Amino acid sequence: MHLRSLSWFGKIPSLTLLVFAVVISQAGGASALILFHRPCNILASRTPCVAAYSTTRALYRRYKGPLYQVTRQSDKTSINIGLLRDGYADAAAQDAFCAHTVCTITKIYDQSPNHNDLIPAPPGGAAHGPGPRGYDLPAVANALPITVHGHKVYGIAISPGMGYRDDTPVSTAIDGRPEGVYMVTSALHLNSKCCFDFGNAEVNNRDNNAGHMDAINIMCHRHPCKPDAGLDMENGIYGHLPVPAGTTFVTDMGANNGQDSYAIYQGNAQSGGLTSTGIIPLPKGYQPMKQEGAIILGTGGDNSNWASGYFFEGVMTRGMPDAKTMKAVQRNIVAAKYAGHLQP
Repeated sequence: MHLRSLSWFGKIPSLTLLVFAVVISQAGGASALILFHRPCNILASRTPCVAAYSTTRALYRRYKGPLYQVTRQSDKTSINIGLLRDGYADAAAQDAFCAHTVCTITKIYDQSPNHNDLIPAPPGGAAHGPGPRGYDLPAVANALPITVHGHKVYGIAISPGMGYRDDTPVSTAIDGRPEGVYMVTSALHLNSKCCFDFGNAEVNNRDNNAGHMDAINIMCHRHPCKPDAGLDMENGIYGHLPVPAGTTFVTDMGANNGQDSYAIYQGNAQSGGLTSTGIIPLPKGYQPMKQEGAIILGTGGDNSNWASGYFFEGVMTRGMPDAKTMKAVQRNIVAAKYAGHLQP
């Protein structure tokens, strides 16, 4: 069945359509049906996305804007990388623009209506970056080639000294408000340094003590690497849900009601469901949370920029998603068919 034959779907309520798509997919029908909605459509009814980033695909069904910006080092010119008609990144445009030179990812566009775009992070209380004026470096644009649903695309490969941030976002959670966060990442290319985070952080780029962050984290613990998923809530990473070492593509999720409880979820982004901590109490000193609302990718809240990791997509929500919704997002991620052989 082709999507062009589904124009009558517009008359069906969103939840009914989502259920229908999942049933058809599980029954062995066209896998494209489960992708008719994207993660932010799945989350929209109760916990809408307030920020959504990906260099691989659209995270809203109707998103038509750019995914990211690349800058050519040979002449310092930039272009936006947008989407093919089926909602996957136009990597060929990047390849053509960056031929015979090095390009870096200088902006990651927020697909939500809030336009919370990410740029290289400014210096913070823990570290200055190696870039001009102490900013962190942008990632090399072609360092992480993969495929998604058969399309060649690029992820973001973060190494020490790199990271992205927005210190003046719109609509992110502050002062104990509930929120959710997920990223598609990897158990490869990790180290034990602080902090490969994505999510909520301080607006002044400093460590403002317990509860001022709420960012999903993955990193190595011990040697050899034993990665886990947790929430970096500042001055502590909590949850510690084990991730099988060597998993190429990983789904890491956190949900926090901002007052007294939270949950961590993790799964293989290529197959299967999620494991979870279940709803557990926030640690002492974190009840309630004191989030400030800045958005970070690849660093800690005080610009601790010594971590390495891979990032493919991620969102932040208004409100705390429940387990059923997280499982639906995981099914969508699996249906996207992330694939590739990544470097450790």
